[in-house]
Amino acid sequence: MATTASGALTARADAARDRLDAWVREVVAWHFDPRTGTPFWLEWAEQAGFDPRERVKRYADLDRFGFFQDEWLRGGPVRRWVPLGYAGRPVSIFETGGSTGVPKSRISIDDFRIDYEMFSETLPDAYFPKGADWLHVGPSGPRRLRLAVEHLCQHRGGICFMVDLDPRWVIKLVKAGDMAQMERYKQHVVDQALTLLKAHDGIRCLFTTPKLLEAISEKVSLPKLGIKGVFCGGTEMTPQFHRFAVEELLGPDVYFAPTYGNTLMGLAVHRPHRPGDSWDIVYYPPAPRAMMEVVDPKDHARVVGYGETGRVRLTTLTKEFFMPRFPERDEAEREPPCEAYPWDGVRNVRPFSGFAATVVEGVY
Repeated sequence: MATTASGALTARADAARDRLDAWVREVVAWHFDPRTGTPFWLEWAEQAGFDPRERVKRYADLDRFGFFQDEWLRGGPVRRWVPLGYAGRPVSIFETGGSTGVPKSRISIDDFRIDYEMFSETLPDAYFPKGADWLHVGPSGPRRLRLAVEHLCQHRGGICFMVDLDPRWVIKLVKAGDMAQMERYKQHVVDQALTLLKAHDGIRCLFTTPKLLEAISEKVSLPKLGIKGVFCGGTEMTPQFHRFAVEELLGPDVYFAPTYGNTLMGLAVHRPHRPGDSWDIVYYPPAPRAMMEVVDPKDHARVVGYGETGRVRLTTLTKEFFMPRFPERDEAEREPPCEAYPWDGVRNVRPFSGFAATVVEGVY
């Protein structure tokens, strides 16, 4: 039986790889066609001296691009990232947190909706009821989450309530050592959340970060307020917090859905926790629209072995945004495919230890 199951997983992994290779060809053809392509990539190809449409036939061929540079997304002109095939479409701009200087900017048209509709399919209706209202307690302003969580809620038939949260102000307070002011600001955010939770009894689902979930739970019992499902993301998501959230903050009647996502990639979903599992958090990317590898920190072209630790390398493959081989600010262990997700995952994502400076997370 084990051999049969292993063979079935191998077959599904092979089929997933074929779909990925076909999608790579379609995305590369779009971004490098003079009629539909992205100005940045059309100029890149001209300088590189080759046509990726001829050279890139499968996912592995994306190595020909080298590594996507962080600085390409800092500053303008931002319209160089809008594919010609989307001329005339309304364009949104999403920014990263901005904790390392000028924020990276990414254009978006429909990607955030598509990504979160895919994520919606992984949420159990018993805990994230269709038609239920949501509360978003997380970064607002120019960040993707603000619109993405609202769309997720609306896609599932609900209305999304919001709080104001500016993580850049929190980061400034932390860097200045003004922890008392930072705590007051965090309490200001928590107070907004509590006011909405108590005033609107139709709220059944919550998005927030680990630190804010803990801070809210110090004030109220979320299960007693009717919360059934919590979608949670942030760099403070550790195995210890996973256990703490499930066993102590929320209890057996609330579904806890940890996620790993960012403005550039989209959203990687967790492998559901089962009785007897460790509290390690395993994430799988939304293939074929995005992929994650764990690579040698000293050689970003070499994928490490299963169970080994390395730096997370992202590849985003949509017709709105093409980002091959980007070394993220995170590290993790490489996780093998599973039945639900027949491609590689990552385990226990945390800030990359190779950076000399500590990443300031603030309220995250």
